[in-house]
Amino acid sequence: MLLAILLPFLSFMVRGKILTSIVCLILQITLIGWLPAAIWAVLSLNNARAERRNDKLIRAMKENGR
Repeated sequence: MLLAILLPFLSFMVRGKILTSIVCLILQITLIGWLPAAIWAVLSLNNARAERRNDKLIRAMKENGR
């Protein structure tokens, strides 16, 4: 989470989203664009975590439903 706030483009790069990382870096280069880039990275990270939780719950429900 700290990485997503301080270096938003690197947060995308670590997760394997190269093209998104480049767009974020271009946005982050400007001082005004750094804040939206940081918000974007944090929201993206939270969405990815929620997606993983949902997938895990769905798998568990399918396994227990049989």
